[in-house]
Parts: sequence; structure tokens; C-alpha cells
Amino acid sequence: MSLLETHSLTCAFDDLIAVDHVTFNVEKTEVFGLVGPNGAGKSTMIKVLTTLRRPTSGTAIICGHDITQNPAAVRSMIGYVPQMVSADGDLTARENLMLYSKLVDVPSGERKSRTLEALEFMNLADVADKRVRQFSGGMIRRLEIAQSMLHRPAMLFLDEPTVGLDPVARASVWEHIMQLRDTYQTTILLTTHMMEEVENLCTKIGIMNHGKMIAIGTASDLKTASGNPDATLDEVFIKFAGAEQATPGGFEQAARSRRTARRLG
Repeated sequence: MSLLETHSLTCAFDDLIAVDHVTFNVEKTEVFGLVGPNGAGKSTMIKVLTTLRRPTSGTAIICGHDITQNPAAVRSMIGYVPQMVSADGDLTARENLMLYSKLVDVPSGERKSRTLEALEFMNLADVADKRVRQFSGGMIRRLEIAQSMLHRPAMLFLDEPTVGLDPVARASVWEHIMQLRDTYQTTILLTTHMMEEVENLCTKIGIMNHGKMIAIGTASDLKTASGNPDATLDEVFIKFAGAEQATPGGFEQAARSRRTARRLG
């Protein structure tokens, strides 16, 4: 069963086509990895699918709702963790979650219990009343994922969830992402530049370049399609996306990633 379907989805900025007639599906409980070089269109794709930007043409259906015809219904069914830090450092973890529960319309009688459940699920209960600015990068990411799940979304969007994290914190975030899928049957779409992350998490992979979805399939499918079933995912990426090129937004993307890494570090 497809939880997300896009049909010729397109998003243009003047003469730049950031997402170019992209069609793909994400099945229920799948972990779909969206990869590609900087400027490939991944971030714009996420913004369109999370209703933060309106597509120029084409359609996307999420949980049975059209992103342009019924964006409010789509937002009620999804969670989103952006690349940039979104938790408030001056609030405690508990305060962040209680505030977010109001923003996503968790029933008032359930806010405390869902907050406690989220803290326990993400192994943050023992630091629930500490200010977030005292947290490590991995703890902040786990808190942000906890926020995004308070309203029990059917689908979760993660934009480079482990950027700037050390290997231990990264592994912890990976573990909790998979627990979300297994416990709540959450369908996940994530963007990443890390092929190790793709290998560890993703049941299906889509490779974007110049706004187009140029390859899609399981890791095994893509390795076979590359002409070398024994290839690494790094080699597969290079095969389909080509050598590094000067792409729009490269400087902005690099600066954003480094700012996030500093804040999480």
C-alpha cells in the first residue's frame, strides 16, 4: 500500500526547475532514502511534500490527501524534522514537548502522557527537566524526533537527521528511527549524503540529480543496475549521479550543513 504517491511533481523557480516531473511511491512502513548531490532538488522535494512550498505542476498524495487541495489534512498526518536545529535551547525537554503538543493539536488531556511516553521512548526521561542547550547533538536530534511524533503521524520526513553527529550519537539516532517504524508502523522518508546511513536504514533508495529521479530501487537493485552487483553504495551513487558538478545552492547548502554541525557539535 502506497502512503505517498507523486505524479509528475514539478517545482520551478523562474528558469530553474528544482524538481522536474518526478513520479515515485513510498509504501507503508518503508524507510525511503532520498539521495543526490547538492542542488539535486532533495530539499525542495521535502518542502513540497511537507506543504511548505506549493508545486508548480503535478500532484502528490499523502495518506490519501492531495498536498495542494488539502494541505491541512496532509500536515495532520505527517511529522517533519528539518536539518536545522528546531528545539528551543532555553526550554527544557519537557517544556519543548508540551509546547509542541499544543501546536500539533494533541488533545489537552493526553499532552502530559504523550510527552512522558516520548521522553521514555527516546531515552530522555532522566533529562526531561534540563534545558536543551545543555544537551549533546544526539540528544537534541532525539528530542526533535520525539516532537515530530507526538501527534502519531503516519509518515515522518527527516532532512539529514544525523548531520554533524559523532558515530555514537549517529548510531543512537538510527536505532530510534527503526524503533519508530517497528513500534508505531511509521513510514519514513529521509534525505542524507551518507551512504552508510542509507545502507543501515533504507528499504528503498531514490537518487535525484538536476531535479529528476534518475534511479530508484533497493540497494541490491541499484547495484545490479549499475552494472556491478558487488559495488558499494558510494560507487552506485557516483555511477548514477556522476562526478561532482557545480550545482545551484551548493554554497548555501554547505553553509547550512556546517552551521547545523556546529550547533549540534
